[in-house]
Amino acid sequence: MPFLKNLSSYTRRAIWGGTFALVFILAGTLLLGELSGYEAKVLIENSLSGLNVLCNTIVLASATILALLLTLLGLSSTNDSRLKKDHYLHVKQIAQLDTIIFIVSLLSFLVFNLPITESQNIPEHWFSVIYYITLAVSAILSSALIVVVLMLKNTVINIIKIVGLGIEDHPLAVSKKEKEES
Repeated sequence: MPFLKNLSSYTRRAIWGGTFALVFILAGTLLLGELSGYEAKVLIENSLSGLNVLCNTIVLASATILALLLTLLGLSSTNDSRLKKDHYLHVKQIAQLDTIIFIVSLLSFLVFNLPITESQNIPEHWFSVIYYITLAVSAILSSALIVVVLMLKNTVINIIKIVGLGIEDHPLAVSKKEKEES
């Protein structure tokens, strides 16, 4: 994947972790087999409350992560900061992805609250398509949140190594030579 070349190794690992989770979740979907329209309608009715809870949880988690990123920036932007620009770009990537997840989860929550199964205007054969779309949306949102959490974990570990443990030869740490030059 060419777009992965421009990302840090931490971000690439997080994306691979999310991709693994997505494949795992979608593999479970394939085990269900093909559904008829009526079966899909019944499954949608049974799973809508769970999908709403999932979207609501992802919205809350995303908002919490954004708030925690502000704390992280406060910690990492002290006067004696030893963090390179790449650290802040990584935090920016986390914030951007988390914001997208927040928005998509909130919109999905709103869509999943529509009374789809009550409508008489939707043909029966469409319910299987709607069911698979809801599964795909929930799988993608869950996997994307996993990517954000893995990226955040990498960032926290790097800050612990640089700020807490004082490791100066870390790729995201400003070396003594770089400090003296600036």
